[in-house]
Amino acid sequence: MNNNYFSLGLMSGTSMDGVDASIIQSNGAYEYKTIFNEYRQYDENLYKKLNIIRDKISTPQDLNLLSGELKLLEKEITLFHVELANKIIKKKDNNVHLIGFHGQTIFHNANYKISKQLGDGYLLSKLTKKIVVYDFRKNDLKNGGQGAPLTPIFHTTINKKINDISKSFLNIGGIANETIIFENGNFSARDIGPGNCLIDRWIKLKSEKIFDKNGDIARSGKIHKTILDQSLAIFNKNISQKRSYDISDFDLSLIKDLSLEDGAATITEFTSEILSKKILNKNIYVCGGGRKNKFLIESIENKIKSKIKLIDEIDIDGDFVESQAFAYLAIRSYLGLPISFPETTGCKEPCTGGVIVKNF
Repeated sequence: MNNNYFSLGLMSGTSMDGVDASIIQSNGAYEYKTIFNEYRQYDENLYKKLNIIRDKISTPQDLNLLSGELKLLEKEITLFHVELANKIIKKKDNNVHLIGFHGQTIFHNANYKISKQLGDGYLLSKLTKKIVVYDFRKNDLKNGGQGAPLTPIFHTTINKKINDISKSFLNIGGIANETIIFENGNFSARDIGPGNCLIDRWIKLKSEKIFDKNGDIARSGKIHKTILDQSLAIFNKNISQKRSYDISDFDLSLIKDLSLEDGAATITEFTSEILSKKILNKNIYVCGGGRKNKFLIESIENKIKSKIKLIDEIDIDGDFVESQAFAYLAIRSYLGLPISFPETTGCKEPCTGGVIVKNF
């Protein structure tokens, strides 16, 4: 591969449990090679701080009111990334040109043109002595986009590894998004609903666990049909047609009095019902943590009457697609190539993104 860069992608999703880190080698176009993947969990104190402050934020005004607290937490988050990045860079003999730093999303609302991630790119660049690309979503929002999803252009690169003609990549992270690759090579994408975010939040609220392993808790519960129907009606009336979602778009208040098991069953069915109705291409490769929720995947398969394939089946680790994607997006941003498109985020025209920082 000519004119290649080694890029370290650092990604923390809406589960807010830790950071996925990946090094890829790529030219920013249709060539890439995975060099390294690693996950680092947040310590309990940082995890609690992040969840507490996110629950306090539902409007842009909240961001202003909590600015002092957010500044302190941003430094703590950044230093966590610094320690992780420096260890990886040392392990890989300093062979990293760029760092793609997503940061920790605490508020995303395209109507306000705000997508707030905690993460100081200048501090990360200074302490790693590397060029850092961060704040990936701002330019898309400025150009009329939703700020998400940004990974579809990377999905088109993964697509080169698969012989199927027409397919979709279903990423079930905190939020679920689908990228459709057409027979002519064109693509489109959008967020399609909740992924793990509601299930995880319920499990954390009602138990000492942080997620529903394999969907076993939901499988043992009973779906509350009335609450399910009411929740779906609210979703369909208010936010169904949005192109990007945030966890704050979804309301768990109707299920608050259910048992752990029945609440998990009802939320999983709510998630499955939305995703199955939004999926447009049934030749699906699934990635993200949600692919491990067997009960959720079975429920979606039953509704769409089609088998869902794990992206791992084509030798791609489904846990690290997004961290690899942000390593890739850092290269494209550095080269001035577009990372968002009218067909993915709804922006007016293809545009690059990411603030590029060299602070050493």
